[in-house]
Amino acid sequence: MDTMGRHVIAELWGCNVDKLNNISFIEQVFVDAALKAGAEVREVAFHKFAPLGVSGVVIISESHLTIHSFPEHGYASIDVYTCGHLDPNIASTYIAEALDSTTSEVIEVPRGMGPIKIMKSKVQTL
Repeated sequence: MDTMGRHVIAELWGCNVDKLNNISFIEQVFVDAALKAGAEVREVAFHKFAPLGVSGVVIISESHLTIHSFPEHGYASIDVYTCGHLDPNIASTYIAEALDSTTSEVIEVPRGMGPIKIMKSKVQTL
């Protein structure tokens, strides 16, 4: 079975603190990232927290791009989920470079492949 979508989850460290706290900059980066990946932008919503941080989403016809920034740690968590033929790594890489990330950890999850097998953990109380 082919995937219905691809979901990139990226941990971005060592990012430019000023960029992580600049809502206008982040919004433009995310719209540009979507367009570079070939997506069709539908809606854009971002919020600036006081005193630090930005969260936001770009809704695309093919799914979404999201961010939660933590300028005080030089960290951003991003998701890029695309359906169809689009490669989410194009947008993810563009975002990491735009934020001047020095370290990134990226996981790609195929979506729509059937039931996910989750390992159950047992909590033990001593």
